[in-house]
Amino acid sequence: MTSQFYVQVAIWSQVASTVLFFAALVYIWVRWLQPTVLAVQERSNQQITEAEHRRDIAREALQALRDEIEGARADAVLIHTRAQTQGDAERRALLDEARQAGERVLRNARGELTRAREAARTRLRDEMLARALRETRSEAQRRIDKATNEKIVDHFLVALERMPQ
Repeated sequence: MTSQFYVQVAIWSQVASTVLFFAALVYIWVRWLQPTVLAVQERSNQQITEAEHRRDIAREALQALRDEIEGARADAVLIHTRAQTQGDAERRALLDEARQAGERVLRNARGELTRAREAARTRLRDEMLARALRETRSEAQRRIDKATNEKIVDHFLVALERMPQ
């Protein structure tokens, strides 16, 4: 029986040491490890919350940037359209102005051409008359002698006297 008793004491001592060991483990867990794990978990949860918050802010900023980009694209299209319209209007205005200036120059050139023709005709007529007069004088001097000249002058004077005044 004594040996049975020692066996029982040995078993219960192992049970008691196991219980004490688990109690020490629980005590150590509750006293030092659990607060550390809970603090790490809390910090991790805070980091996750902050990361989610930053992600939400980044999404909002990204959406705002996308909206701004779309607005800028729309503005660029409007500016391009306005520039195209204004460029077309200015091109038409410049073409009209150039056409009018060309027509004005053409009209002026036609007038100058007409005036130049008239001046050339007058100059040619004057030159021909002067040449004819020179030739006539030289031919008259060669053909008419003094007696014929006096006869022509007398007839001319008589014709002048007969003219009505």
